[in-house]
Amino acid sequence: MKLYTYFRSSAAYRVRIALNLKGVRYEAVPINLLKGEQKAEDYRRINPQGRVPALDLGETVLTQSTALLEYLDEVYPEPPLLPVGAMQRARVRAVSSIIACDIHPLNNSGTLAYLKNRLGHDQAAADDWYRHWVSEGFEAVEKLIEPGPYAFGTRITLADLYLVPQVFNARRFNIALDDYPKIRAVDEACARHAAFREAAPANQPDAA
Repeated sequence: MKLYTYFRSSAAYRVRIALNLKGVRYEAVPINLLKGEQKAEDYRRINPQGRVPALDLGETVLTQSTALLEYLDEVYPEPPLLPVGAMQRARVRAVSSIIACDIHPLNNSGTLAYLKNRLGHDQAAADDWYRHWVSEGFEAVEKLIEPGPYAFGTRITLADLYLVPQVFNARRFNIALDDYPKIRAVDEACARHAAFREAAPANQPDAA
């Protein structure tokens, strides 16, 4: 199994955490987004969208982190990434969706590059854009999670897998987290877990 990844990609980060949690061995294949390797013809044959992550299973390649996380949870059910009960699962999915659908698409590298290169905004304007959407999303997430110590109790769920990479990105863009004590508490709890530590950007082979 090969995971096409980039050390600072939050989408790839989510999948690395899941693979580690479930004890699935994989080969990391770095794709340098800053050098445009995702746009190369060879990589487009692997992932026509030209993004990471992509998971090569041998017989096929799967793309999109949400689909990959669902696949991994179905094929490797232990430990489960969703809690028991339809209502609790919906709450976990809601927090995950705030990050995956409302924050991340507005702040990924392609969006920021378009703001600067095609629409003519300077770096300060792009940074303001980034901070606005992260802050708006985090305000909602802060109200919805229930640390105990993870986002929804004593077991890690999808919400934690989405939240931790987004916190990493927020810190990278110097976004103050003082107003989000519950988010910070969840991030600190996850940082003590080996699956999260091993998946962290600083510990990836392409981080050097």
